[in-house]
Amino acid sequence: MNTNKSFNYKHQQTIANIKFLSCFHSSNLKNRLILFQLMKIVNYINNISTAISLLCLLSVFLYFGSKVDSSMTHYFQLFIKLGLSLGSITLVLRYFITKKFDISVFIYDFFFLVFFLLIIFNKYHSISFLKLNLFFVIATLFLFIREFSTITINYKRKILNPAQLFIISFLGIIFIGAFCLQLPNATTEKITFLDALFTSTSAVCVTGLSVVDTQYTFTSFGKIIIMILIQIGGLGIMTFASYFSYFFKGSSSYENTLVLGELTSENKIGEVFRTIKKILLLTSIIVSIGAISIFLTTPTRNFDSFLSHLFFSIFHSISAFNNAGFSTLSAGLYDETLKYNYSFQLIISFLIIFGGMGFPIVFNVIRFFKYKLNLFFNKLLNTKKVEHVPWVINLNTRIILFTTFILLVVGTVAFFFFEYNGVLKNHSNFGKIVTSFFGSVTPRTAGFNTFDMADLSFSTIMFTILLMWIGASPASTGGGIKTSTFAIATLNFISLARGKDRIEINRREVADISVRRAFAIISLSLAVIGLAVLILVKIEPDKSFIHLSFEAFSAFSTVGLSINLTPRFGEGGKIILILLMFIGRVSTLTILIAILKKTKYKNYKYPKEEILIN
Repeated sequence: MNTNKSFNYKHQQTIANIKFLSCFHSSNLKNRLILFQLMKIVNYINNISTAISLLCLLSVFLYFGSKVDSSMTHYFQLFIKLGLSLGSITLVLRYFITKKFDISVFIYDFFFLVFFLLIIFNKYHSISFLKLNLFFVIATLFLFIREFSTITINYKRKILNPAQLFIISFLGIIFIGAFCLQLPNATTEKITFLDALFTSTSAVCVTGLSVVDTQYTFTSFGKIIIMILIQIGGLGIMTFASYFSYFFKGSSSYENTLVLGELTSENKIGEVFRTIKKILLLTSIIVSIGAISIFLTTPTRNFDSFLSHLFFSIFHSISAFNNAGFSTLSAGLYDETLKYNYSFQLIISFLIIFGGMGFPIVFNVIRFFKYKLNLFFNKLLNTKKVEHVPWVINLNTRIILFTTFILLVVGTVAFFFFEYNGVLKNHSNFGKIVTSFFGSVTPRTAGFNTFDMADLSFSTIMFTILLMWIGASPASTGGGIKTSTFAIATLNFISLARGKDRIEINRREVADISVRRAFAIISLSLAVIGLAVLILVKIEPDKSFIHLSFEAFSAFSTVGLSINLTPRFGEGGKIILILLMFIGRVSTLTILIAILKKTKYKNYKYPKEEILIN
């Protein structure tokens, strides 16, 4: 009897537990269904707002880029206002539905709403320091960045590898830029699509070669497009897109993070977005300081207005830091108002050096100085001892800094020696040194010139070709085979001459993969440039071999220097230079990685045999 009671009690308890769990489960299920419905509503709102922001941006571009009648202006403004109103409503709704609150995102959204209210409640030009048109642009950009950054893109390596994604992103920006430069208000006179494509490629690939006169061919709107393309091309569209996406969403998939790690040369997965943030912050600081310095060192009397002076400063700061070589002046920095302005030339030189140094190197140097300052202040204030950190300046940084320094010194001395009685003869002693220094810096993928390139001696042209081929440093805004590649190749033949079977420097051994990469890049670059020169000689028979070689090296290394030859190229020559600029920017090795299938099985070795080389 007792046994039956015990059994009944346990049975009843089990039934009660099942009923409780089923209630709990059904409650959970209801919550999940509600949450699922809310997420569907949020996604629906996101899609609507994204479409609205894209339409608003296209309307702004069409409004400023096309010759719109005054009667149509009202309808454009009305449409953009309606789009911004809908965007604001969806923004507020999203906060109420998701109940998510992030202070940084909230500040961004708050500023967007402020701009929106200024557009709605202010009559045309009622605010003296800003025109309504500028409010339209700012608010539309705020909305577009906000909405497109919330799009979730799940990247799959099986479909696209990082190299293919990198190439596609550059191609996309180049063609979008070409179409934007073909808008009626972008140019003073209509240009062909090939010329627009050439200019867009040159800007995105931060080269600076041009087949048209930038000063007189492009309007202010066109020059702004070129400036934006330079900045996007210098840092890469993936850097901007990924940072804003992470900023607004607060997370990213593992696959996306791995890809960004490869693109930013960051080995630690957890540091990828912090590195991107530091890159954008450092770029903003250096470009801002550069723009202010340029503004202060160029007389206002040389410009039509304060705004044109300010735009000149910002444009050249961005162009110099990104090693682009574009100028808003027909003669470039050889203009009469600038070729003897040595303080201006020094500012441009240092912007080029900082941009071409490479972000990992700059970060490493900053870390070194922070460490040394900590040591100094701790010693001065007698506080607790700072822990010793070995190799704060890593081997990569040491090699690049040393190579950059040697190239700058040797380049300056060589230019001074070759051109003392040439392009330098009209300069003062100080001017000769500054111009020689500038002549050493600018071939390292910058492309600015403070002298007539056609007046250079044969020796200077040959030495400039060498400097252009070497180029800037890895993970920078510059091109060329890179300083580290040149340094490893040099160290390799020194090591072989001394009878060593490996490269050793500063009590460290250079990895074999680095040596293989260096020689692959050298071989591929010479093969591509050599083929291009052969084609150019065939299709441009009236031009000298050395001048065609100079243009080819300049295009491949994304330098932008020209012996007044590029504008005189036919369509075939322009296409060859476009291809060279693109290949040089994305690198030949990246293209091969994108094309060839990656080997899956590598855990085996064949017997080694030595091949006769010499």
